Amino acid sequence: MDFYLPVRFDAVIQHLSRNFILVACIAASASVCAFGQSVPLVLSSPNQQLEMRFAVVPAKGESGNTGKLVYSLTFHGKQVLDDSGLALELEGQPPLGSAVSIVGSSAGDGTDDYTLLNAKTSKVHDAYKSLTVRVSESGGLHRLMTIEARAYNDGVAFRYLLPKQESIKQVRLKQEDTEFRLSADAINWALELPNYRSSYESEYVRLATSALSNQGGVASHILVGLPLLTHEPGTAWLALTEADLEGNSGMYVTNPSGSWAGHWFVSKLAPHIDNADIAVDSALPYHSAWRVLMVADDPGRLIESNLVYDLNPANRLQDTSWIHPGKASWNWWSGDIGADGKPAFTTENMKHYVDFAAQCGFPYMLLDAGWSKGRDITSMNGKIDVPELVRYAATKNVKVWIWLYSESVMEQMKEAFPLYEKWGVAGVKIDFINRDDQKGIQFYYDVARAAAEHHLMVDFHGATKPWGLERTYPNVLSYEAVLGMEQSKAGHRDSPVDRSVFPFTRLLAGPMDYTPGGFNNVTEDNFVARDTSPMVMGTRAQQLALYVIYQTPFQMVSDSPQAYAGQPAFQFIKDVPAAWDATRALNGSPGDFVTIVRRHGSEWYLGSMTNWTPRTLQVPLSFLGAGAYTAEIYEDAKDAGTNPKHVTIRRQTVHSGQTLTLNLAAGGGCAIRFIPVAKP
Repeated sequence: MDFYLPVRFDAVIQHLSRNFILVACIAASASVCAFGQSVPLVLSSPNQQLEMRFAVVPAKGESGNTGKLVYSLTFHGKQVLDDSGLALELEGQPPLGSAVSIVGSSAGDGTDDYTLLNAKTSKVHDAYKSLTVRVSESGGLHRLMTIEARAYNDGVAFRYLLPKQESIKQVRLKQEDTEFRLSADAINWALELPNYRSSYESEYVRLATSALSNQGGVASHILVGLPLLTHEPGTAWLALTEADLEGNSGMYVTNPSGSWAGHWFVSKLAPHIDNADIAVDSALPYHSAWRVLMVADDPGRLIESNLVYDLNPANRLQDTSWIHPGKASWNWWSGDIGADGKPAFTTENMKHYVDFAAQCGFPYMLLDAGWSKGRDITSMNGKIDVPELVRYAATKNVKVWIWLYSESVMEQMKEAFPLYEKWGVAGVKIDFINRDDQKGIQFYYDVARAAAEHHLMVDFHGATKPWGLERTYPNVLSYEAVLGMEQSKAGHRDSPVDRSVFPFTRLLAGPMDYTPGGFNNVTEDNFVARDTSPMVMGTRAQQLALYVIYQTPFQMVSDSPQAYAGQPAFQFIKDVPAAWDATRALNGSPGDFVTIVRRHGSEWYLGSMTNWTPRTLQVPLSFLGAGAYTAEIYEDAKDAGTNPKHVTIRRQTVHSGQTLTLNLAAGGGCAIRFIPVAKP
């Protein structure tokens, strides 16, 4: 149904009765219906707990229904976002959205009902309410713009639409002025990035919103990458990210208030590399990416949300039978350590990693950088014979992935991908992309499409955060975009503290190739960064838990084969799946601890971890189905706080009505496999 709002109530009074005005306001779902004010439009979630309002706010001293387009958000009746501006800055024109009137709206509802391939859940059924708000400028250019919004039970999303129109021939978008005006000075876990050309590999820092603003009236230049986790105590947890970036550039936010009392953000789009004044160049009609706000009363609910997938186009591949999740042996992290304990980047040594994968039942081996002839990714340099390695792996029922430099892929994709298909390569790890401008985002889509044509799976490294591309192209299995375990080779940045933040921040955007599995476990005091046979801070049980906590369909088994030899705890890594049918977060606090369970078929797996604070957690097993389960428990030994390699392995029978007690050491964790007990 369309609702056409009056230009001014005092003008309408001359022709309509007061009763008619009241009826019109009710039809428009207005909460404000006073003379001389425009009527807000309201969008509520299916469970009525989230409420999004759109309105036009006249400039100070003015009245009427022409002014700045804004939206606001409440949760459980409490204000989350105050009136926040919506506008687009177009080249050579005034901002679109700063002087408009609402000319119509359309309400609707729907359900996102689909299956996901190799994700954190296999089936999605998410209901939503929708609202489109159409605005027009009353004078001058007479430009038109539409806001399309959806409200789910776990969050809201909106995007800009520009229809074909005479006043805009081509979209030359300088900036998107989307505001997020928090109702209070909230606490954030913010990913501060140096520029628009980073690999998103940094810490999420806990800061108040006002702390992200420069003071003295000077706007902040601190770029905050997404996802951004925010907590308004007593009101809500929310996470800001984006979805469906096709045709657009990546979004960041900054606090432009310039005030110690300023607690709001505004969007910043990554500009073109060759033209810093333009972020998006597009023909009409145009739509922006979805601006996504996950909202919950507990941070664990954010982990369970499928909102990013809901807002992306459906699978575009007709045949997905060749796409499979799985774990991979990997030569790079350990420093190419061979069977003799010495580094060797040779074909024979890489066969050692293939043999290890085969012995463990892993479907893949990842050959990392160093095989190609400089930047030419269609030629080998003589160190590794890739076709021979692939042939040998095939005899062991193992497939090989290979590492690629992103700029080489940009230049040689058309020649390289058919060649890799001929060689029998299973997938490509593309590294050092370090861009999410419009052409950079298009690169991800081009790679996904071209790789699928040649039956290649993809893992993006040195990358921006995910935005749901893997729903549209399920041959895209994973992304890095995280301060991963590789940092242990160079310094102290990888630790249990940051690891316990990522489930509530980076992981909300999509699969995360953190590369766990380090078995040279040490305390913080005993840690020494080194490139070969690296150490990792925290306990071995925590490394096991990460295989459940950090979801990715392409999961590295990072250490050398020798590091796992004769280690009973390695059995959990061999058993744990790489794709899931269901995900639940049982407890947690960002930067402190988290417990996540995931289901694969009839089995459940649990991963729990803590920062440097030892913890005792009570975990109800209500997620289990009916009947008895055998719980294979890998937990910190009593002395794991000082001897982090020590793991206690035990088995016990459990039921859904029970509660397990988890004792986590400093930097510790617990991993559990729940296997249904077969009925006699």
